[in-house]
Amino acid sequence: MLLVGFMATRAGRWVRILTGTGMVLGGIASGSSRGAAVALAGLAPLVSGALDVCVLAALFGHSIRGADIRRRLGLKDDEPLLRRPLPRPSARAIMYLH
Repeated sequence: MLLVGFMATRAGRWVRILTGTGMVLGGIASGSSRGAAVALAGLAPLVSGALDVCVLAALFGHSIRGADIRRRLGLKDDEPLLRRPLPRPSARAIMYLH
């Protein structure tokens, strides 16, 4: 239950995204068929973390949707992946880049 609760939080989602990314990049870098299998397996945590889905929760009788898990466990429901939106560049900064 504690593991599912963690996986539904923002930190748990980032752990899954970074783990999946590492598996994909490491698998591709190895250049072998085993590496390709690791890269393919790494897509599961990467995509599930990005889409706020926790397949592991189904084993414990929870919904796989992150928002449903957080609501059921009494956690803060509106946890975006990023804490705040990235600042938009000003017109002056854009003109400087050109």
